[in-house]
Amino acid sequence: MPPAEAWFVFDVGGVLVDETRVWQGWAAHLAVPYETLWGALCEDIAQGLSHRHTMQRLAPGHDIMAIRRARLAQDAPLEADLYPDVRPAFAALRARGFRIGIAGNQPLEAGPALEALNLGADFIATSAGWGVQKPDPRFFDRVIEHCAAPPAAITYVGDRVDNDILPARAAGLAALYVPRGLWAAVAPPDAPLPLASLLDIFA
Repeated sequence: MPPAEAWFVFDVGGVLVDETRVWQGWAAHLAVPYETLWGALCEDIAQGLSHRHTMQRLAPGHDIMAIRRARLAQDAPLEADLYPDVRPAFAALRARGFRIGIAGNQPLEAGPALEALNLGADFIATSAGWGVQKPDPRFFDRVIEHCAAPPAAITYVGDRVDNDILPARAAGLAALYVPRGLWAAVAPPDAPLPLASLLDIFA
């Protein structure tokens, strides 16, 4: 059995949720091929630029934030967006006595959508709800606060080295790296050894 109050806390996009549908929706909204958007995102991320920069570059003159607000409801996670290893991994964690949290850089709308999936998490939180985004150390302070456990008893599972792995470790948490989707395509060459699946947590 794990130590009392041992936790796994999961990021959302790219860890629990496959964001392909979201990027496809953005490509359609901007009237560009999906492959064009994907390639531009990878190029800009490699240069340290934001998603918003990419969207604005591909659709100059458009109000990207207004488009984002209009898309919030349809971009919220659905059952079909879950990676197939999510439910088996959560069930295995529960069977072994671990507690589970979900906390990521997400809009408020993602919270009810994740709740509706009934994943069995002990808590679900969004950066919008907390008023702080990763990699801000205060985000991980909130994780620790919600777990009500020592940092060393918490493992954060994320798909980004910069936003997830390094700041989680700096906060005293353990961290597991599960890059897939967009962030797998732009993983830094010195990234930690990744897990291929959430079920590898038990390897």
